[in-house]
Amino acid sequence: MKNMQLTAISMAIGLVFSAGVMAEAMTKDAYKAAEAKIATEYTADKAKCDALADNAKDICLAEAKGKSKVAGAELEASYEPSAKHHYKAVVAKAEADYGVAIQKCDDQTGNEKDLCVKEAKAVETRVRADAEAQLKVTQANKTASDTSAAADAKAQEAGVAARQDAAAEKSDANYAVAKEKCAALMAPDSDRCLEDAKAKYEK
Repeated sequence: MKNMQLTAISMAIGLVFSAGVMAEAMTKDAYKAAEAKIATEYTADKAKCDALADNAKDICLAEAKGKSKVAGAELEASYEPSAKHHYKAVVAKAEADYGVAIQKCDDQTGNEKDLCVKEAKAVETRVRADAEAQLKVTQANKTASDTSAAADAKAQEAGVAARQDAAAEKSDANYAVAKEKCAALMAPDSDRCLEDAKAKYEK
């Protein structure tokens, strides 16, 4: 299920960069109206959290804050369409999801909480790494289309490097999750688990 979700996220990132950049920019009046709406909704969402207490309130506030940040980033991407702004919108969504997930992890304890935190961070890292790689590829392709064949070759190299960097970041995040899972096991199972994780993620 998680792999399906990540695949869907990756597809969404690709669509954002391929189609979103060409979206028609909104007018300044429409931008101002949308900005005011976001602020109003954030105030209303925070007010709803006042009736809650403890971690439930923290989760509610994290959701309200995340929703507002994502809406703001998406608004900027609509107002001034660009690969950079759409990248920021993708990252804002990843950060918002991570912020909520971390608060939900507080309902757990011990190794379960540690694993919850690492898994949440791993998801954020994977989405961010894919978005950064896509941004670099998009920018490199644009540069190549504006210049020469030599620049095109350089753009291809930049794309390969970007994907390699993304793969390394995701591998580190996945390894951190695997280590935490191994920590919950008893020896010698924990040792074997850790060795398998090191071999799988080449650590």
